[in-house]
Amino acid sequence: MTSIKIKRVYEDFEESDGYRVLVDRLWPRGMKKENLHYDLWAKDITPSSALRKWYHQNMDENWEAFVSAYQKELDNISDIGSYIEELKKHPVVTLLYASKDLIHNHAIILQSYLEALLGHAR
Repeated sequence: MTSIKIKRVYEDFEESDGYRVLVDRLWPRGMKKENLHYDLWAKDITPSSALRKWYHQNMDENWEAFVSAYQKELDNISDIGSYIEELKKHPVVTLLYASKDLIHNHAIILQSYLEALLGHAR
């Protein structure tokens, strides 16, 4: 069974990260491409630009609505199955994100969503 972890892109690479997936639509600020160890840049499963911009206008008040809206966007991704099939090939997958907020970020939502699709019990 695939284990899905999350980690900030600014944290050091570790072999235990397994298959590393960048899950930000925009390239992380201050990060040189040659310094970020990643296997896949999954822009298509990140929040849309409009949703991301709306959320950042008032993150404290918009969090719950953002969670719901992002999950709906994920539900409408036609090729989410191809991501799941790729993730299943790896015992450990680490979702890489740039947000400074460790509690309220899209990677946490995506982690839960992917675990549900992979059949993990929560």
